Amino acid sequence: MVSANDKLALGLSLSGGNEHDAPEGRKLITSMIKPGTKTRLLMDKAYEGDETRKTAEELGYITIVPPKVNRNNPWKYDKELYKQRNIVERLFRRIKEFRRIFTRYDKLDDIFIGFVYFGLSIIMIK
Repeated sequence: MVSANDKLALGLSLSGGNEHDAPEGRKLITSMIKPGTKTRLLMDKAYEGDETRKTAEELGYITIVPPKVNRNNPWKYDKELYKQRNIVERLFRRIKEFRRIFTRYDKLDDIFIGFVYFGLSIIMIK
């Protein structure tokens, strides 16, 4: 999910439970409108791979992501700015208030994602 704040999702994609999230994340950021100015992109450590960071930077984003502890050449990042990533986590918490989404009763992805969109709509209205 790409989020602007704790109530607004800009993009959403599902990946298989046995697949890594990074390829879907790269698809999401490439499908979005390129930022006119240098926009900061706060990412989870799951997206700290070289390919994902390179893709984001080529699109004009400033990536804010900590390196994993086993990185040979770790980079510096803005730790204070990275703390704002909790805003996205608050959006996930709000989505999980909907029991049907939290427990994932639906077997079909289309039905599940429809309820996620419905939940996001309710969150934006509140």
